[in-house]
Amino acid sequence: MFQTLLPAPLEGGFRMEGYWVWCGSCVKGEDGRFHLFASRWPKALPMHPGWLVQSEIVRAVSDHPEGPYTFQEVVLPARGAEYWDGRSTHNPQIVKHGGKYLLFYMGSTHPLKEPVAGDGYGLDDPRCIVARANKRIGLAVSDSVTGPWERRDAPILATRPGKFDSFLTSNPAPCIREDGSVLLIYKARKYEGHVHGKMTFGAAHADHYEGPYRVLSENPLFPPDVHLEDPFIWQTAEGYELLAKDMEGNLCGEKYGGIHAYSADGLNWEIGKEQLAYSRSVLWDDGIVRQMGNLERPFLLFQDGKPTHLFAATSDGTNGFHDATETWNMVIPIAQGTSSKLGGLT
Repeated sequence: MFQTLLPAPLEGGFRMEGYWVWCGSCVKGEDGRFHLFASRWPKALPMHPGWLVQSEIVRAVSDHPEGPYTFQEVVLPARGAEYWDGRSTHNPQIVKHGGKYLLFYMGSTHPLKEPVAGDGYGLDDPRCIVARANKRIGLAVSDSVTGPWERRDAPILATRPGKFDSFLTSNPAPCIREDGSVLLIYKARKYEGHVHGKMTFGAAHADHYEGPYRVLSENPLFPPDVHLEDPFIWQTAEGYELLAKDMEGNLCGEKYGGIHAYSADGLNWEIGKEQLAYSRSVLWDDGIVRQMGNLERPFLLFQDGKPTHLFAATSDGTNGFHDATETWNMVIPIAQGTSSKLGGLT
């Protein structure tokens, strides 16, 4: 194990009273402070699938990577059902390239009434079904970490009829190269009759982050029996590395634990020999190891070319987020070595 996770600060990360908080992507701003882009939606709706219809991307700030982070503003609010991302924005991943801040995200919409507390909104609700089918990947750009953000009236990665991504595209994981070109790993589902199939990963390329984006393979990156979600990628001297959530635990030995994969070209991936990249059993700075309901949407903060902190969405539930009463963004410092190449983050 090359690097290890240090105790997570109990008072770190980002929470909001009255809201479910999820995702979490951090960048050091031009002001020298750390800016966390996260998703939130009101607790009047169920945690899942409330995010599909009322999530909004927000920005919080801290003087330190660990936090605690203080809410600053809503970055991508609802803007009307007629927009592709008009009812929900989610899955933020922030990247600074040159003098620009690039905010990749998932957006969705639906033409039905707004859910309110107690109206029965849930997985079988038409609003949920339509919003899930309308998930697409977008990009907003700003000259400053505080905005204003230029949103597009069309997604950067649409669905493709008859392909593995015919139903939806979401969970963007961009790797911006020095020349501004992009390798984008994303989550996809395909239509299987009138419903969707299992989660898969695809890869797309753009010569410049403004696009256009072109899918690189007609097949998913991993076989159908590899059930992964929440990719995060970065570039190394040997190619690329990836963290992702193991949905069943068949690969890493822990349900909802993390796997670590490697690729020379971004298309052909090999899962690392280390059993577990990160675990839901977290050591906190009060000395107690707690089994978290979730530890997902992994994001690594790099400073001076080295990963220094692992950000993750977490919950206090025992059955994932299905019985959670609180969700928040947590931050785990990473013990520093002499290389940016990671071993098992356990």
